Amino acid sequence: MKRFIIAILSGGLLTGGPVPEFKDLFNGKDLTGWVNVNTAEDTWSVKDGELICSGHPIGVMRSQKQYENFVLHIEWKHMEAGGNSGVFVWSGARPNPKSRLPDGVEVQMLELDWPNLHKRDGVTPPVAYVHGELFGVNGVKTTPDNPRGERSMSVENRCIGRGEWNTYDVVAVDGVIKLSVNGKVVNGIRGSTQKKGYLCLESEGAEIHFRNIKIMELPPGVTSAEQAAPEIN
Repeated sequence: MKRFIIAILSGGLLTGGPVPEFKDLFNGKDLTGWVNVNTAEDTWSVKDGELICSGHPIGVMRSQKQYENFVLHIEWKHMEAGGNSGVFVWSGARPNPKSRLPDGVEVQMLELDWPNLHKRDGVTPPVAYVHGELFGVNGVKTTPDNPRGERSMSVENRCIGRGEWNTYDVVAVDGVIKLSVNGKVVNGIRGSTQKKGYLCLESEGAEIHFRNIKIMELPPGVTSAEQAAPEIN
């Protein structure tokens, strides 16, 4: 994947085209560039250069525009034990009325205590569930690199706990996603049935902070209308 991205960048240099570069998705001052989909007015706020999500109610905030092929850099930290959140990529940003969450591919962000706080019949869920799982949601299908059912689990546990910043680098190209957690690629999916759409930040019951949200757009691919989320006017 790294060599593939280098080839894309080199191609632009050789043909004299524009060289892709990172651009801020969050300016550190306000919510410019983001649209509240189905959360409250006070769910999202900005303080000291950080984007703060209260976690209530469950729902999402979406990017103003859609993205197809890109590299997303995002840093996050949970403030509560067992906190739950994530970012949806290639999303239609139209929430399911029951779950209040949209379609797309979710890049999971869970606090390390989540498995201990969600035991069922005395059984603790797999720790792998926490560390950057990837999975299609609400009708979007994917093929996991590291299967745990229909989800893809990280091959190495690299997330750190509440109050500490985690860094995700998400490489999304032509229906393939590779995820780096704190400086190492440890997970991926391929064959996503939707590969163009909005980015959605998730509010799911616990306070989470974000910072340094940046995106590098890469050249588009051959994407049919059925593989792209409808535009929201």
